[in-house]
Amino acid sequence: MSEAFIHESSYVDDDVMIGEDTKVWHFCHIQKGARIGTHCSMGQNVNIGNNVHIGNGVRIQNNVSVYEGVTIEDNVFCGPSCVFTNVTTPRAHFPVHGIYAKTTVKEGASLGANSTIVCGHDVGRSALIAAGAVVTHDVPDYALMAGVPARRIGWVCECGQRLPDSLQCSCGRKYRLESENHLVKEN
Repeated sequence: MSEAFIHESSYVDDDVMIGEDTKVWHFCHIQKGARIGTHCSMGQNVNIGNNVHIGNGVRIQNNVSVYEGVTIEDNVFCGPSCVFTNVTTPRAHFPVHGIYAKTTVKEGASLGANSTIVCGHDVGRSALIAAGAVVTHDVPDYALMAGVPARRIGWVCECGQRLPDSLQCSCGRKYRLESENHLVKEN
């Protein structure tokens, strides 16, 4: 393993931990208290807010700001210019002073380019959020979400392929519905 790579144009505040083999590219800012795992990539112009926790193997593409209150678990993909929020009723003249709505993006999820995750809502394990979708409620594991506001339009496998009605992926993984909005991996 090798040390983290931090491009000379990026800023890393005090009290930041960045794991081995992580790359922080041009014009990024990693703020105080941030924790970033191993084997991650922060594309150009990424901002990681105060006290944000990011797991291992995470890919954050260009022009993404991950604000305080957001947690990103292992192997998540954040597409270019996807958006996180952390205050439900923002007002410039009534600052919240560190009281942020929490959002968790769970292991293996993918957020499409220009998608928006409204704060206070979690994105389930291996879920796939389409480009431009606006998430306004919790997203189940393996859900395929699209639209404004985002609605579940199907299910996806851990490998990312859309599941057919049989819920058996061509990669060999099988799933079953436990309820209308609860898919479980069988193998």
